Amino acid sequence: MSINVIGYWEKKKEKLKERFPVITDEDLRYREGKEKEMIEMLGNKLGKSKLELINIIVAI
Repeated sequence: MSINVIGYWEKKKEKLKERFPVITDEDLRYREGKEKEMIEMLGNKLGKSKLELINIIVAI
């Protein structure tokens, strides 16, 4: 499963920071071509699976 964060990431990352105060701006910094790594790192930091995290991002 892939997630395309271009275009709406700025809004999504603010909501993620509100919901999960443990994550930082650096954790949420978008790097083109590195989406998979970012999702995996965030999932590990939050104790969520990749699918759980993608569902959270889509829902907020």
